[in-house]
Amino acid sequence: MNGTVVFDPILPWAAIWGLCALSALMVALALWRGLAGWWLRGLALAVLLAALANPALQEEDRTPLSDIVIAVVDDSASQRIGDRAAQTAAALAAVKAEVAALPNTELRVARVGDGEGDEGTRLMAALSEALAEEPRARVAGAILITDGQAHDLDLSPQMPAPLHVLLTGRDADWDRRLVVKNAPAFAILGEPVTLILRIEDQGRVPAAVGGLADLAISIDGDEAQTFRVPVGEDLELPVTLPHGGMNVLQFQLAAQPGELTDRNNAAVVQINGVRDRLRVLLVSGEPHAGERVWRNLLKSDASVDLVHFTILRPPEKQDGIPVSELSLIAFPTRELFVEKIEEFDLIIFDRYRLRGILPTSYLENVRNYVRGGGTVLVAAGPEFGSADSLWRSPLADVLPVQATSRVIEGGFRPALTDLGRKHPVTQGLDALAPEGGWGRWFRQVEITAPSGQVVMQGAGDRPLLVLDRVDKGRIAVLASDHMWLWGRGHEGGGPQLELLRRLAHWMMKEPELEEEALTATAEGAEIAITRRTIGDDPGAVSVVGPDGAETALTLTEVAPGRWATTWQAPEMGVYRLRQGDQRAVIAVGPSAPKEFEETIASADKLAPVVAPTRGGLLRLEDGAPDIRTVREGRVAAGRGWIGITPRGAHVAQDVRIAALLPAWLWLMLAAGLALAAWLREGRFGSRA
Repeated sequence: MNGTVVFDPILPWAAIWGLCALSALMVALALWRGLAGWWLRGLALAVLLAALANPALQEEDRTPLSDIVIAVVDDSASQRIGDRAAQTAAALAAVKAEVAALPNTELRVARVGDGEGDEGTRLMAALSEALAEEPRARVAGAILITDGQAHDLDLSPQMPAPLHVLLTGRDADWDRRLVVKNAPAFAILGEPVTLILRIEDQGRVPAAVGGLADLAISIDGDEAQTFRVPVGEDLELPVTLPHGGMNVLQFQLAAQPGELTDRNNAAVVQINGVRDRLRVLLVSGEPHAGERVWRNLLKSDASVDLVHFTILRPPEKQDGIPVSELSLIAFPTRELFVEKIEEFDLIIFDRYRLRGILPTSYLENVRNYVRGGGTVLVAAGPEFGSADSLWRSPLADVLPVQATSRVIEGGFRPALTDLGRKHPVTQGLDALAPEGGWGRWFRQVEITAPSGQVVMQGAGDRPLLVLDRVDKGRIAVLASDHMWLWGRGHEGGGPQLELLRRLAHWMMKEPELEEEALTATAEGAEIAITRRTIGDDPGAVSVVGPDGAETALTLTEVAPGRWATTWQAPEMGVYRLRQGDQRAVIAVGPSAPKEFEETIASADKLAPVVAPTRGGLLRLEDGAPDIRTVREGRVAAGRGWIGITPRGAHVAQDVRIAALLPAWLWLMLAAGLALAAWLREGRFGSRA
């Protein structure tokens, strides 16, 4: 039961306050005139004014409500480092026991994990949500059990009661991390690009660790190279990309004894390698209808520097015309095939025949160029089966075909072989065929293919397009000069430009056209894994997560030569994929998530949030604190204890209101006091 006096004025409060002022003036006048009953007059006026205010006694039947203490438990990834999870569990159990021992007090527990994506720990958001679910008048305090690494401090709520932080971790903790401060998304092949790395030590670093660290660097999962680098300094690392397309650079620090975690010891940088200018040498042995096909294809690409020579007049033709009048410039054979041959990305021999223009030593240079990593494409015509064929030159050592000296004349439709349906150069080209199939070609050089990969076949299922790898280089042979018919749309044409584009890019070693490749892409937490192969079922892919756990994934054939699957990554970090000889590395989110950017437990970030509530910041390493009740506005924490503020909230079950005095009694009191004033100032005053 609780009683209070309430007012229900008969007149507006403004009128009553005006009457109060007038009454005070009248009493002051009576006092100035020296009237003996001035104080009785004042009491009479006060009674009348009180009657106008109409006071009443309000009585409530109240049911007290319990106080609420909110505990927010940080279950983020950084809380799983070391023994922090055990510290958290023990602290929560101690808080539950302490709150249960307090009278009329309840505990609400909220848990917060890792934020979506790479948001980090949304600790303040969790506290705000927990406060929103409870009446603020009942909240007696809040306790955060965390390592202090919150990433949404700008969302901290206005606290109605003390806020405390129970800090996990150890004062002696230390950690080493790798930071990529600058890494470009694109780089030009052949030109070095500079990455800026930094190795930082945090916490109480042991003196025995030293100021040097072992940094392993690998590209595309190849064997890593290890370097000794200084700690605490910006490292400028020049990198020259080995190939076009996506290059995955992985940096790994050697784990040190005693450091908190090695999750932030690795970093993955993906840089797309682009070619500044592709240098292509096209040598046409004679003018023909298909010559313009190659020229148009290569000239249409602004990134290609094309050097094209066509032999218009063979040496055996003697008609007395001066050589200076036959061409704009002389054919610089020595410069191209001796001095600058290594500068070309691709050499194309288009219907070229041995006529003494290129000496045998020059063709030996071309052969060595291929073995050393160069690429050569031979677009063959009828001359390939003759006595002056390239097949009868030193280049034959690297050619995957042999000529039979037979030229097949007659219409035939090029077709993909079983291998060609799997090979990335020709895979899916049959889907681009017009209605009725590809247009016919009408000439083919008969060849056999003792080695290499036959991806297209022509007349009588004979090899038409053969690809091969020779040492570090690549070579291809197209056994027909009638591809130009597709470009002209003869009988519906065919995918001329797409085939030539893929063929040129495969020869220039573009990664997306490799026959055997394991690739992975990540969108959010979902990893899409693709295995390209020209063989049979490649088998399962092994995925090693950032925590070292290994998972075997079964692939499904989605197209000839293409096997794929998708997998939901359980956490952010670097994942290493392995299938046979193939390796791949993919980072889900950043390689070192925000949770592991700063792993040392610290209350520095939360101190500005706790200070206005007069709460406490205590380390669980020193033991779980006692919980006491303190008055509102007092210091709510001390050595070994934290305090909550009882709120005294209640629910009114019944309310009764009764007039403080009846109206007749107010009137009698006012009349009695007025009469006493009259008598005091009249009869008794005159006697005096």
